[in-house]
Amino acid sequence: MAEFDQRALRDALGRFATGVTVVTTMTADGPLGITANSFASVSLDPPLVLWSPARKSRRFPAFESAPFFAVHVLSAGQRGLAEAFSAASDGFAGLAYEHGFGDAPLLAGCTARFECRHSAGHDGGDHLIVVGEVLRIATADVDPLVFHRGRYGTLDL
Repeated sequence: MAEFDQRALRDALGRFATGVTVVTTMTADGPLGITANSFASVSLDPPLVLWSPARKSRRFPAFESAPFFAVHVLSAGQRGLAEAFSAASDGFAGLAYEHGFGDAPLLAGCTARFECRHSAGHDGGDHLIVVGEVLRIATADVDPLVFHRGRYGTLDL
């Protein structure tokens, strides 16, 4: 039995600095994106990554069934994108993008981008663990955006 509440757990997890991603997919209603920091590598052979959308998100059904998606590791200058795609509003309003595998929207200026085909979904409590097979990558030599203790920041190495 846990000896802590959800707020205490969230605060403790927030002490782990993470990168910030925007995951995008194409739906019948158009492009869709969501900010996520639950991103990790799984395997190099085959090339697999994972991310975990919250089941309570209004965008969850689209990402649960998305056959293709792209994970964008945001650069230090892309805090506005992180905020736009974490809000309830449409982060794509007025935003230019290209089309990737499965028509997934591709954002420019990221430090890394992974174009993926849905490989598996696993129960993760109030989240779904989505595993994607990486089909194509792109990288840029720019510093990443990070998230720590509820705030955005940059690396100072």
